Amino acid sequence: MNILLLGSGGREHAFAWKIVQSPQCGQLYVAPGNAGTASIAKNIALSVIDFSGIHQFILDNSIDMVVVGPEEPLVKGLVDFLRSKPNTANLPIVGPSQLGATLEGSKDFSKRFMQRNNVPTAAYETFTAAQIDAGLAYLENQKLPIVLKADGLAAGKGVLICLSLAEAKESLKEMLLEAKFGDASSKVVVEEFLNGIELSVFVATDGKSYKILPEAKDYKRIGEGDTGLNTGGMGAVSPVVFATEEFLKKVEDKIVKPTIAGLEKEKIDYKGFLFIGLMNDGGEPSVIEYNVRMGDPETEAVLPRIESDFVELLKGIATGTLAAYDLKISPDYATTVVMVSGGYPGTYEKGFPISLPTDPSASIIFHAGTSENPEGKLVNQGGRVIAVTGLGENLETALENAFNTVEKISWEKAYYRKDIGQDILKLMN
Repeated sequence: MNILLLGSGGREHAFAWKIVQSPQCGQLYVAPGNAGTASIAKNIALSVIDFSGIHQFILDNSIDMVVVGPEEPLVKGLVDFLRSKPNTANLPIVGPSQLGATLEGSKDFSKRFMQRNNVPTAAYETFTAAQIDAGLAYLENQKLPIVLKADGLAAGKGVLICLSLAEAKESLKEMLLEAKFGDASSKVVVEEFLNGIELSVFVATDGKSYKILPEAKDYKRIGEGDTGLNTGGMGAVSPVVFATEEFLKKVEDKIVKPTIAGLEKEKIDYKGFLFIGLMNDGGEPSVIEYNVRMGDPETEAVLPRIESDFVELLKGIATGTLAAYDLKISPDYATTVVMVSGGYPGTYEKGFPISLPTDPSASIIFHAGTSENPEGKLVNQGGRVIAVTGLGENLETALENAFNTVEKISWEKAYYRKDIGQDILKLMN
């Protein structure tokens, strides 16, 4: 198969790494890709939201399947656009319709979907700028801390956990009246704070059948001990020790099944991945959020644990034949440590040459914000630059393998968290 993969992050490098292992993959194209994908596939200078350009490329290069990595093209309706063209109407695509993508594109839409389909989630209300007085009054009756979420896409940064009523009121005003997160916060969801431990469960679905992929825990904040600003993700661990068989059965029965049934009942065309952000509160799962694609950096910890043919999985999703797919998962651990540009998630400098080890034994180096400069040198081009995944029969070994490789990678002002996985190690001991 000729496959077109859209995206340029660590998630897409992990996808590409897994796709090219399949004998079913002929030529893999990645648009726009990064320096990592360039070494195993053919990068194409196409924006993920250049729908006409993508359509033309599909025709010109006899593409047999499209795999959409990030959320933006899905929320903006890429799948519907390709479905509307006679020559790509039946093309296998991994990614939901625009309506399906609204599960991530609008927090309010997804909360209402959960309510309609009896999916456990935190209590909430939604407010617009015109309702600011009602919103401020609502805050006065909420328990602390209070969670404020920008309704739209805010690159993983639109969620605030306010520890005082004064902070919550000030933040609500900034979001609604001063567009703190741009258009994304033209509506704000005020949500009950859920206690417990967070984890992510990933589901592949063709809209009727589903397969539950390995779960993962990610680390969102920039500072060690989970302090400081939220980021796109500083690391991930899979499997997760507190996600017992009993807990995951509850997730399947109370969350996955009603979610997939709800998509079918509401005639929402959904062939893709569903990321379910969960809180485990005393063994009971509640949904924090849906994302309509695989997470990053969780993908870099999840995909190495899938032993069965990944292209076969993608094909099952895209063609509605997922029920027949035999998913095989390794019992081994995969731990991912993300290396970022100094200053991230604020302003940072680009263009520093990166030094990589030639033999990253027992680990995999995934590129995210990397590119080649005019002299052909590898340089940092984004905030999150490299994700290193260590593999091992147990968590300690996997972490050791990841950090051993991280210590051999360098560029000016590089930063990473040294405490990834330590909280889970403590739980295990």
